[in-house]
Amino acid sequence: MTLEQEPPAPEPRPALTQKERMQLKRVDMPEQEPQIRAANFAEVNLGLTEQLALIEAERCLQCPKPYCIDGCPVRVNIPQFIRLLRDGDVKAAAASLLDDNALPCVTGRVCPQESQCEKVCLRAKTGKSVAIGHLERYVADWAMAHADELARSPAAQAGKSVAIVGSGPAGLTAAGELVKRGYDVTVFEAFHAAGGVLIYGIPEFRLPKDIVQAEVDRLVAQGVKIEADAIIGKTYTLPELRERFDAVFIAVGAGLPVFMNVPGENLKGVYSANEYLTRVNLMGAWDPEADTPLLHGQRVVVVGGGNVAMDAVRTARRLGAASATIVYRRSHDELPARAEEVHHAEQEGVIFEFLVAPTEVLGDENRWVTGIRCIRMALGEPDDSGRRRPEPIEGSEFEMPCDMLVVAIGTRSNPLLTQTAPDLEINKWGYIVTDEHGMTSMPGVFAGGDIVRGAATVILAMGDGKKSAESINAYLTGNWPPAVVEPEPAHAAKPAAHERPPRPAAAGVAG
Repeated sequence: MTLEQEPPAPEPRPALTQKERMQLKRVDMPEQEPQIRAANFAEVNLGLTEQLALIEAERCLQCPKPYCIDGCPVRVNIPQFIRLLRDGDVKAAAASLLDDNALPCVTGRVCPQESQCEKVCLRAKTGKSVAIGHLERYVADWAMAHADELARSPAAQAGKSVAIVGSGPAGLTAAGELVKRGYDVTVFEAFHAAGGVLIYGIPEFRLPKDIVQAEVDRLVAQGVKIEADAIIGKTYTLPELRERFDAVFIAVGAGLPVFMNVPGENLKGVYSANEYLTRVNLMGAWDPEADTPLLHGQRVVVVGGGNVAMDAVRTARRLGAASATIVYRRSHDELPARAEEVHHAEQEGVIFEFLVAPTEVLGDENRWVTGIRCIRMALGEPDDSGRRRPEPIEGSEFEMPCDMLVVAIGTRSNPLLTQTAPDLEINKWGYIVTDEHGMTSMPGVFAGGDIVRGAATVILAMGDGKKSAESINAYLTGNWPPAVVEPEPAHAAKPAAHERPPRPAAAGVAG
């Protein structure tokens, strides 16, 4: 597809020498002050100004071998959009970015660039990488604000239809890729709002909901249809969808919470992170007048060390908790959460209790939580994740008071859809089995994202969505199997779900 109108290209800016570029320091993202943001849900990171964005774009070396593209699961042409931005043609930069990425405003905010594209940036070898994520957000936000200037002519109709189950990052990405190819795409979403984990899981202060809605609206404007309140496995079955559509892509995620399986975990005042964040993010339960209520604990403990744990504890802080504590069974160095999220949590007054694992949830005579009993841990030999395994220290038990507990130690597959599709092969942990092209055991049915690989990041799910869209296109055009399968970058890869079990639900399981 091409842009409807192309203005004259702007005059290129004077080019810096490589030596001059190497002398430029990485710019910092402006953000709210910690003491202010800890009491509101407004976005923490404020975005780059035009001046800062242009300075940072000048730092890109435009390498002959762009390793940053290999480091991106959706293979954004990073040097191209940065070069166009640097040259002053932000509209062309936006068009380039949108061609490669269905959700750039999202990935510019929540993608762990530091462990992917920025990790392999050549500048990182001798200093700080180019702030690719900051530049992506700047260009994507410009595109969102100038959507009318980026209107695209509709694609020629392919004459075939695709059903997508789930409107999270994998589903929306696949929808965007397929509608560009002219397919009639319908996304089925179980909740009343599209966006999946982007809507119900990630808080407003990290990913504003109007940003997600704008991304969804852009896809709808391109022709994607969304049917909300449609639970596949209840409203429709997978075989029924397969009869109605020429192909199906399953992208339902892995949203069933994992608990610790310790005594007292069913007491009042214990939430899974899924429920807690969904009540706040999707249902507005922070409002006392909301139909869905929410406890407002004064002493909140969150068990876990990932991004979801950080989201939960920082949410509790904003909802008025006098103390908000992370309990994590490993040390600071092993935290799986993004360094930026940990840093922000520390700035906002979150307390961290490292090398600690809960063994029991304590309650009063009315079955309300009053605290947790814990044991201190020491790090032993590395486990399958490569991190040192936490081992309990005998005789180190202690109690920690709290009036609300949030368990954020992971998720697993939900069997609702798979139980109604007996021909769909799943492994012993309930994840869908696919071949190297993303096709399941049911011909014409593909799957990707967390329901295949297990709980992972937004960008890896998007990568699955993009690759599956390519496979679906090959399947529907008679070019099956695809001739080339792009390998996932080794540094960004995570073992597929069928290659590893989910974390065992046991005392102290917290990453």
